[in-house]
Amino acid sequence: MSLPLTPLAPAGPTAQRRTRLARRTRLARRIRLLVAATITYNVIEAVIAITAGTAAGSTALIGFGLDSVIEVSSAAAVAWQFAGADPEKREKTALRIIAISFFALAAYVTAESVRALLGGTEAAHSTPGIVLAAASLAIMPGLSYAQRRAGRELGSRTAVADSKQTLLCTYLSAVLLVGLLVNSLFGWSWADPIAALVIAAVAIKEGREAWRGDGCCAPNPLTVTTTSAAPGCGDGCCAGER
Repeated sequence: MSLPLTPLAPAGPTAQRRTRLARRTRLARRIRLLVAATITYNVIEAVIAITAGTAAGSTALIGFGLDSVIEVSSAAAVAWQFAGADPEKREKTALRIIAISFFALAAYVTAESVRALLGGTEAAHSTPGIVLAAASLAIMPGLSYAQRRAGRELGSRTAVADSKQTLLCTYLSAVLLVGLLVNSLFGWSWADPIAALVIAAVAIKEGREAWRGDGCCAPNPLTVTTTSAAPGCGDGCCAGER
């Protein structure tokens, strides 16, 4: 005699919440690891850039090294936020720290660019600087993408803002590489400060967005429902960036 089949009860809200909490924990851990990698690389980058820049008399290299120091402060703000029991309570303060980091970077790059255009000392060739800029250009986009993706899925505006800081380092790496190569090959010392002024304008824009809390983040995994908008771009702000 066969026993009647008992239908399995569908997973209720409690099971769904546990799943979301587990996913949130994994994403937060991933962000902490990415932030740790960013801080470690930027510390190494700062030491090499400032040392090589001082030896070559390159304000661009020294500025790039100081930018790395600013990026460490931005990444440290994210690390501080996610070290707490409730990261969301620290988000506003962390965003302000990131915004100030952007503004400080823009101010320094602008000042150094103007000084270089008005007759700063011409820099000598720097092989370590060229290698460092090329390495950063290869490494930073991956770090930025991974952190931005995890931040959007988690719904963390600070992680997204810090990923923009890392992406800005990619642009600065490209500018530095072109500037060092052009200066070494053709002696065009004006190319680097002109391009750096464009980067400063981008930094101001990103700083304003971070200060206001603007960003493209996924809905909070603990509150999103199956009827919500598509995850990652609930307000459409990042359409076309996936």
